[in-house]
Parts: sequence; structure tokens; C-alpha cells
Amino acid sequence: MRGHVTPAADVQVVRPSESEVGIDLPDGRRLARCLRCDMWLPVAKPGTDAPEHLPPFDELPRPRRGRALDDAVLLRVIAIERAIHSVAFTLLAIGLVLLESNLTHLQTAGRNLAGKLNIVVSDTGQQASRSFVSRGFGDLLRIDHTELKVLLVTAVIYAVVEGVEAFGLWRERRWAEYLTAAATVGFLPFEVIELSKRVTAFRIGALAINLAVLAWLLWNKRLFGIRGGAAALEEASRRQSAEALGAIEHPVATM
Repeated sequence: MRGHVTPAADVQVVRPSESEVGIDLPDGRRLARCLRCDMWLPVAKPGTDAPEHLPPFDELPRPRRGRALDDAVLLRVIAIERAIHSVAFTLLAIGLVLLESNLTHLQTAGRNLAGKLNIVVSDTGQQASRSFVSRGFGDLLRIDHTELKVLLVTAVIYAVVEGVEAFGLWRERRWAEYLTAAATVGFLPFEVIELSKRVTAFRIGALAINLAVLAWLLWNKRLFGIRGGAAALEEASRRQSAEALGAIEHPVATM
């Protein structure tokens, strides 16, 4: 998305047949066309160590524009979202490690504190508060090491998977698109179960985002053979690139 792409700025001579990408003005200045944004820019002529002429049209750089660029941006957005997930699961795993290593001490301290708080609450007659306190410490005392280890392993697996997804999507690797689609499908049953227990705006939003990501990947990236699969996607990409640079194809190709 950044930086101009001006092939005519990197050669010693711009020939008349290449006027669609560069022009040498009578006063010695040169104008070069950016193949990314179509702007004409004043550029300095290169030194004698630069190539003498432009290569054939098929060898010119083809920066992404239009639909192809939009897809690349959306893929990066999904990569960032997956990276945030990976960080969250990593922090959760760290928290579980700390909890598991100190669980015995925490439960002992919890029993002592619960007993003291229950005495205080009973003396003040706040039975509702007593019930709340009892439930809170009861949850802590019911935790065991096996449950924590299962949660820890799960958090580590998801942190790794989401991190790999983020890396692959940022690099625009097709295997990462398949991995993201599969992982998203795997998450959906758990999200639906949690939503059935309690409806919250956060849970609805998370489910909507994952469904949108899955639908976009399946349709736009043509995964699992949808809309012709990878072959059709590559053909569409070539067609979009040719259309984006169609204005300069004939003059350069026939020079």
C-alpha cells in the first residue's frame, strides 16, 4: 500500500514507445508514472550504472490495486485479530501456570480466610453476603491440579494455533487460510454453547466476527474448491492485474 512504483525512474533512456510509463521532457527533466496510484511524478535520472531501457511489459512490476489490494488488507486485519487471540491465550496460559504452582497455598489461605469472613458476616447478620463469599471461596477450593493442567494445555494449543494463523495470514500463505477456516469452524460449537448459557453483546459480537471471517475466506479465497478453487483464484488475480495495467500494456508490449 505504500511507496510509488515508477519503473521509468530506474533506466537511463525512456523510449517514445514507452511514453505510457515515462517521458523525458525537452528541459532535461523526467516524468515517471506510478503503476500503483497512476500519478505522474518528477524523478531524477539515474546514473550510468542503471539499465539502459525498460524491460518488456510482462517483466514490469505489477503492484496490487483495486480488489486484490482490498483482499490483502482484509487478510492483514484478520491476521491482527488472530495475533490478539494468540496473545490473550498466552497470558491465560501464564496465569494458569502461576495458579497451578500456587494452588495448594491459595486453597489453604482461602479456607482460613473464608472461615474468618463467615464469622464476621454471621455476626453482622448479612446472610446474602455470606452466601456470596461462600460461593466464591467454594469455587477456588473445588479447583484441582488435573483441571488446571487440561486448561493449561488447551490454552497453549490455541495460543500456538492462533499465532501460526496470524503469521501465515500476514504473509498471505494459502495454507494459513485453510488453517484459519478449520480453526474457526472448530471454535463455533463452543461459542454457540457459551451463547446458549448466557447471551451477551461480547459473545454475539465474537460469533458474528468469526462467521464473517469464515464466510469471507470460503467465498473470496475460494477455499475447498468453492467457486473454482485455487486455479480460479489465480486466474482472477491475473485478470485483475491485466485490467489494472491495461492502459500501458499495448504501448510497452509492442515497442
